[in-house]
Amino acid sequence: MFILGNLLSAVAQIAHMIITVYIWIVIISALISWVNPDPYNPVVRFLKGATDPVLYRIRRYLPVFGGIDFSPFVLILVLYFMDSFVVKTLSDLAYRLH
Repeated sequence: MFILGNLLSAVAQIAHMIITVYIWIVIISALISWVNPDPYNPVVRFLKGATDPVLYRIRRYLPVFGGIDFSPFVLILVLYFMDSFVVKTLSDLAYRLH
């Protein structure tokens, strides 16, 4: 069973890294939206392409308060929850299988 434990531990670590990187992508995308970025810049296009599909789904259900978009904040909270709950659960399960 230690093989399955090691596999789950590796999956948990990779999931944690992916979630952390995506949180930073959301933060950078939100900060860039405060200025007037060049829409043809490859970095801006990557950030928008990586975050807009997810943020659009949140914006459909979240009202705008005074012109401020809280969807990046909500997405970061969801990602932190996933990191704290799902990844932690996988790590604990992997530890018990060792």
